[in-house]
Amino acid sequence: MQIVISEFMDERAVAQLQSHHEVVFDPTLVDDMPRLLQLAQTADVLIVRNRTQVRGELLAALARCKVIGRLGVGLDNIDVPACEARGMAVIPATGANALSVAEYVIATAMLLLRGAFTSTADVVNGKWPRNALGNGRETAGKIMGIIGFGSIGRTTARLAQGLGMPVIAFDAMLDADAVVFQETGVKCVGLQELILVADVITLHVPLVDATRGLFDAKCIASMKRGAVLINTSRGHIVDLAAVAASLRNKHLGGAAIDVFDSEPLAASAELQDCPNLLLTPHISGVSVESNERVSFLIAEKVLEALQ
Repeated sequence: MQIVISEFMDERAVAQLQSHHEVVFDPTLVDDMPRLLQLAQTADVLIVRNRTQVRGELLAALARCKVIGRLGVGLDNIDVPACEARGMAVIPATGANALSVAEYVIATAMLLLRGAFTSTADVVNGKWPRNALGNGRETAGKIMGIIGFGSIGRTTARLAQGLGMPVIAFDAMLDADAVVFQETGVKCVGLQELILVADVITLHVPLVDATRGLFDAKCIASMKRGAVLINTSRGHIVDLAAVAASLRNKHLGGAAIDVFDSEPLAASAELQDCPNLLLTPHISGVSVESNERVSFLIAEKVLEALQ
């Protein structure tokens, strides 16, 4: 069996696959479509992250592929119905990067609420912005609103509760009396109530018709003044221009954005020097530990599928 890996993967997990099958591992394949298309023709398994688009020409080239392994959880880069129609199993690494994303959410929420961690250059240069930075907010007691209460949302809730944050959640796929809310001590609320009352809103939903453009200018304007918005789910859910405008007029208290409509993000004048805005290059779910968990989970599931 031939396994093609088009993006980065823990090399020990790659070695585990190599001990059983022929493996072509090249993290730069995602940027070399002609070679990827050529390799796809003889691949029994294709393992990707979020940049490889498994649809159209690439999907057509996967003539004998049986398994698509996804080193992550989002599946919007994979045409899942078309894969399944062709007899391919699509395997995501469900839960394996939940802690990494949840820690990112908590860290950015604390940083943006407190607003006191950007003074190093001033202090080193003899300035003392104590008055300007002395009005930050504590995390304890602030309401954490979680939209999407799957594995990542639930892990985020647990960490937030450990900091003394009351947690509310909305999930379109869960009934209000779902047992998970009782088990986690999280209050289930409607989407509009969450947007109105949460001090921190974090998004953990897939990109579908119902979530596309969800946080537009109108929605952001309805958030509590001074609230923090964190998006680690997918681009196209949050209007980044509206976020920047709200930060500049001091309605939003802060925003951390890890995912974008197009990646890499193109240079943007409207985002330059925007206050209380944190931008990261789609790394909330990527840490040394989560990469190991994701990689080994997919390696094991692929080997099981090929037995």
